[in-house]
Amino acid sequence: AEQAMIVRVLAVLAGAGLAAAVAWQTEPGRRFFGFAREASNEAKKVVWPSRKETMQTTGLVFAFVVVMALFLWLTDKGLEWVLYDLVLGWRQS
Repeated sequence: AEQAMIVRVLAVLAGAGLAAAVAWQTEPGRRFFGFAREASNEAKKVVWPSRKETMQTTGLVFAFVVVMALFLWLTDKGLEWVLYDLVLGWRQS
């Protein structure tokens, strides 16, 4: 079972290598590899936020979600009261 898994992994890797070699021979393939190289170079230039900045931003997002949920709940309850109690005259129990 262990050998079968190794053979499958090697077959997939060999297939991927063969596909890359074939793609390298075509113009669209060369353009793709050039694009991938440029994208990799751009990704190296990214300045990631510090842990402190990440935690602060995450806290701000959670706080906004809580405030928005409260606002939507209050709006829903207000509209429910206006429609059922005032407009239709139904009593909610």
